[in-house]
Amino acid sequence: MENLGYYCGKFGLLEEMTIPMNDRVCYFGDGVYDATYTANHKIYDLDEHVDRFFHSAALLNINMTHTKCELKQLLQEMVNKVDSPEQFLYWQVTRGTSVRNHVPEPGVPSNLWIMIKPGKIKDVYSKIKLISVEDTRYFHCNIKTLNLLPNVMASQKAAEAGCDEVVFKRGDRVTECAHSNISILTHGILKTAPLDNLILPGITRANLLKICSDCGIPVEEVTYTINELMEADEIIVTSAGSLCLGVSEIDGIPVGGKDQDTLKMLQDLSIKRFRETTDSNI
Repeated sequence: MENLGYYCGKFGLLEEMTIPMNDRVCYFGDGVYDATYTANHKIYDLDEHVDRFFHSAALLNINMTHTKCELKQLLQEMVNKVDSPEQFLYWQVTRGTSVRNHVPEPGVPSNLWIMIKPGKIKDVYSKIKLISVEDTRYFHCNIKTLNLLPNVMASQKAAEAGCDEVVFKRGDRVTECAHSNISILTHGILKTAPLDNLILPGITRANLLKICSDCGIPVEEVTYTINELMEADEIIVTSAGSLCLGVSEIDGIPVGGKDQDTLKMLQDLSIKRFRETTDSNI
C-alpha cells in the first residue's frame, strides 16, 4: 500500500479512515503533532521528534495513552507496513472525545492519530524564495500545536506570490517561517533566534547548530532584524523535509549568495547525516 492511517488502534487506508465528530480536534484544534521523513523504512531523528512531541503534549496537560517507547514501536510498525521506502510520517494527539465544551472533561483518554504517505526530502541545493509577513500567531509558538490557521494563511500568500515559504516578523524582529526555522550566516557566524515562546525548537535547527559546532563555525542564538536578514551573507531555512536550504530572494529582492562555500559545506554535511542515519543514497 502507498499510504496508511491510524486512529486509536484502528488501521486503514487514509481515504477510508474516519474520526468521531466529538474529537476535540474538530472544535478546538485541541492537540499537538510532530512529523519527520523516512528512507529505507528508517525514521529520521525519531527519538528527537518523539521527545518534542511529548514535551508539547505536557505543556498542554494532555495525558498520553502511550509511553515514548510504545509510540516509537508503533510508528516503526506503521512505516514497515507501507511499500514506499521514502515516506512522510506524521502523528498527532488530541485531548480526547467528548461533547463540545471549552472546559475539557476530566479523565477522558487522549486520541492518537498517525498518517503516512509517500514523500521525500527536498533537493537541499535548490534555493528558495520567501516573502515577509507580520507574525500574527499567538504567544505559544514553542508548542507544536494543531492551531495553524495563521501559518496556512501566510503560506497561501507565499504561493500566490510565487514563493516557497514565509518569513515571519514581529515588528523588526525575525522569528521563523511558516513551517521552518530560519538562520543567517554573517561574517562567518551563524545567527539564529533563541528558543523562546515565539519560535518552535526545530530538530533540524538543533542538527544545524551541532554541525556548525563540529566545523568550528561560531553560533549566536540571538534575535536579529529584518534588515540584518536582508543583508546577511547567506540565509538558511531548516526543517525535517528541507534540511538546509539557501534563500535567493525575499519580497522580490535578491539576497544571500555571498558565502556559498560555507552554505554548501553545511548542506553537504546535512545530507551526509541523513544518509548515514537512514542508510540511503538520497
